[in-house]
Amino acid sequence: MVPGDRDSRGPSKGGGQPRALGDVLESVLADTQLNLAAPSAAVGDNWEAIVGSEVAQHCRPVGMKAGVLHADVDSSVWCQQLQLRSPEILHALKKFLGPSAPTGLRFRVGYSRPPNPDAGENS
Repeated sequence: MVPGDRDSRGPSKGGGQPRALGDVLESVLADTQLNLAAPSAAVGDNWEAIVGSEVAQHCRPVGMKAGVLHADVDSSVWCQQLQLRSPEILHALKKFLGPSAPTGLRFRVGYSRPPNPDAGENS
């Protein structure tokens, strides 16, 4: 390539102007649709802070689809309790995530809590 010649691929998308890293990442996430996974990952990473330790002990988020957060719960009693507390949980999620918060919740019994390392092997 001769100095001063442009690359044969043509002009860059950005027109040669520097862009903020946040803008570039937002564009990449939108292009790959990873931006749809970001709220779900944020919920998983911050679940206990969002819903409190008591709820987090009995329930864990497993994914989000079409604006509905799906969560597994360790018992039918807790599943019913969380259904009743859905407005409170949705409010906490909205406060944490803003406009990307889920608009609905779906609970399913089937969560096995991780073993308690303090309880010993024979508990």
